[in-house]
Amino acid sequence: MKRQPSKETLCVQAGWQPKKGEPRVLPIYQSTTFKYETSEQMARLFDLEDSGYFYTRLQNPTNDAVAAKIAALEGGIAGMLTSSGQAANFYAIFNICQAGDHFISSSCIYGGTFNLFAVTLKKLGIEVSFVNPDASEDEIDAAFRPNTKALFGESISNPTLEILDIEKFARIAHKHGVPLIVDNTFPTPINCRPFEWGADIVVHSTTKYMDGHATSVGGAIIDSGNFDWEANADKFPGLCTPDESYHGLTYTQSFGKMAYITKATAQLMRDLGSIQSPQNAFLLNIGLETLHLRMQQHCRNAQAVAEYLSQHKKVAWVNYSGLPNDKYHTLAQKYMPNGSCGVVTFGLKGGRETAIRFMDSLELAAIVTHVADARTCVLHPASHTHRQLTDEQLIAAGVQPDLIRFSVGIENVNDIIADIEQALEKA
Repeated sequence: MKRQPSKETLCVQAGWQPKKGEPRVLPIYQSTTFKYETSEQMARLFDLEDSGYFYTRLQNPTNDAVAAKIAALEGGIAGMLTSSGQAANFYAIFNICQAGDHFISSSCIYGGTFNLFAVTLKKLGIEVSFVNPDASEDEIDAAFRPNTKALFGESISNPTLEILDIEKFARIAHKHGVPLIVDNTFPTPINCRPFEWGADIVVHSTTKYMDGHATSVGGAIIDSGNFDWEANADKFPGLCTPDESYHGLTYTQSFGKMAYITKATAQLMRDLGSIQSPQNAFLLNIGLETLHLRMQQHCRNAQAVAEYLSQHKKVAWVNYSGLPNDKYHTLAQKYMPNGSCGVVTFGLKGGRETAIRFMDSLELAAIVTHVADARTCVLHPASHTHRQLTDEQLIAAGVQPDLIRFSVGIENVNDIIADIEQALEKA
């Protein structure tokens, strides 16, 4: 039996396998278009009767190689890159929801995603219900409606660091004949593989740990190939009934397990165009090659920072699942036993103003609208990423006014802790 490559090897080798005389490093196919010899060849591509490249808005060889690498890391059958993590979340939902439909989401998600779901999708006629991810199965069951098409959650929520009980959410989703979509940005497939626990679709903001160097905004959608769309055909007409924009082609009949990703590419990317640039995909691939090494260092450093903060007299509270007394420690041990991520959240005695003084006093750690790259950075979500939410929505999302999101980088951990220490003295 052929040995399956490990995640470490997949990070370096998957996606691009050059043939004789081809470049060893994945090339940047920096071309909008691709040449064919006959009109018939091009026509068959536009009818989805042949596979191939004809316009980068739909597909590009650089992008496809990187999407294939991420799919291999997640254990999925196919993937696609998008221009941002937000575009990935939008496509993942919009691929199976239309006006008049409903879906359910964990309330503990990134503020931008919360706004996308609650405000923007509502304008398109798609309604969302938010549920507490720690609610009982019966409570979550009660949120389902006849027109519910999906269940969504983040494996580790941003910024509040709740750990999603993926197995519970998958069981609930499948009981109601809908897929579970999981945003796996924070742990990455190095530390958590949601498909192994029943998730059906995974999304990523590749801007974060996957790129790892704050160079390239991007997103990805990965399909497990496990959800049976045909068994629930009445819920998913977009996949299971003819698409008149492709001469009556039915995605599930023509593409089988590839139906979801094919529709997202051939229909949504065709019409909405949130493609990742080949240049960014190239940079993302370089980041992926060291993802397994960086995640280990992020987690080691974050563990040390969390332990230091938990003992400091000026710190009111710390959230990090690596701490034995953390609320989500047991779930983290189940779903990500080798580490969660490099993000630690905490609050200071004295509240919001003390938190701001602390942040303004940091020297090594930078205040940036970003998280999860090689450099240590910090943010105050209530003032920054989540400032569009009302106080009630902030509380519902688990974001307290004093919450500091501290993204621990891969610098020397003693230097990071020394910076925290001097800033706490000034707070």
